[in-house]
Amino acid sequence: MTAFDFSISGQHYLFDVQSFAHTILAAGGDSYSYALRDRTTQGVIDDVALGTSELGVVMLTSATEAALDEAFTEAGLTFHELAASAPLVALPSSHPLVNAKKLSLEQLADYPYVYFDQGEGAPIAFYEEALSDVPRAKKVACTDRASLTELIMAINGYTVTSGILVGITDGSALTTIPLETDVVLHLGYVSADNRDLSVMGERFVTHLARSLDYYANK
Repeated sequence: MTAFDFSISGQHYLFDVQSFAHTILAAGGDSYSYALRDRTTQGVIDDVALGTSELGVVMLTSATEAALDEAFTEAGLTFHELAASAPLVALPSSHPLVNAKKLSLEQLADYPYVYFDQGEGAPIAFYEEALSDVPRAKKVACTDRASLTELIMAINGYTVTSGILVGITDGSALTTIPLETDVVLHLGYVSADNRDLSVMGERFVTHLARSLDYYANK
């Protein structure tokens, strides 16, 4: 098995990719071995608990934080919040509702909802999208970030996101619109209680905090 110099796991975000890239570029070196892993929520927990990854980038909501904090504690992990934001609806530019100033889930009821699959039997609190517990007639699950964007565009669907998911490279493909809800998103990372972050880990967190602050308050 490869021994990585630095590795992280995360739910399906782009801001952690950017932060990871900044971190390893700044480190330089003639040789190195790094790893960036997109995981389900349980996968992130397992990676960090086992030491496969040094830390994991995750999102909690005001509705799921109690259940997730319990899961983190059981795994010997602690969540560190770096930013908070309001949920947004991500739509393709071709969507009939793309010019709305604000949207409700009732207005979106006739359109396909695209979300990240968390695996069979995953608790609803482990889902990456806010308001995942709301029943929907049309649902499409996927496991890949690029596939989610392509599906939304191809079927005139939508997802519920922090907006940061589409804030970096997918911005030209998807539009985000405020969602009518009181739910708040809490963005940050989990680390193992029995391990201190490495120098690379600390640098990554610094980059991540700056990225989240910029995009969450843009």
